[in-house]
Amino acid sequence: MIAAAGSGQRLGAGGPKAFVEVAGRRLIEWSLAALAEAASVGEVVLVVPAGFEASVDAVAVAGGATRAESVVAGLGAVSGDVVVIQDAARPLVTAKLIDRVVERLVDSGADGVIAAAPVSDTLKRAGEGGAVGGTVDRAGLWAAQTPQAFRVEALRAAQLAASEAGELATATDEAWLIERVGGTVLLEEVGAPNLKVTSEADLAVAAALLRG
Repeated sequence: MIAAAGSGQRLGAGGPKAFVEVAGRRLIEWSLAALAEAASVGEVVLVVPAGFEASVDAVAVAGGATRAESVVAGLGAVSGDVVVIQDAARPLVTAKLIDRVVERLVDSGADGVIAAAPVSDTLKRAGEGGAVGGTVDRAGLWAAQTPQAFRVEALRAAQLAASEAGELATATDEAWLIERVGGTVLLEEVGAPNLKVTSEADLAVAAALLRG
């Protein structure tokens, strides 16, 4: 599944971010190409803004008001026991990374496996008036990315539990939904640039890397 229902407001794209062109392709097409090449992927479902379903050459459903609600919508069109979720905003994803994440999930007893990178920057906690309120120990901290692979049954149960608790809309990724119900999520180190396009500067960096 490709999560591509974002509005693109922070990017200032004047339309959905996933349909912005970067290095000769629409942003969403880079993820589509990687998923098509991945040996572990049997079918692809796109979650796009309402009204854009016909603008892509694949199975597409309309997303919801939040990322989590969009994934719920997309999961309804997914068949099989395992789903891998990819953000369209990460165009540097590779078929090799997708296969590693999925294969590790299949070979493990975990409920999910997520691509991630160890935090390398020094982290500061903000205090009052913009002052530094403290330094956060970064040991053991990882930045979550996509692709993220899950056992479909476990993810649906976690989505339902969060919805009943009124917490679904606040989920920033599906791994958190699994975590909050006591499920097991493993980290798979990315090992290569996998940036998320949020700003115009990100778009320029992504374009340079993709052209290279």
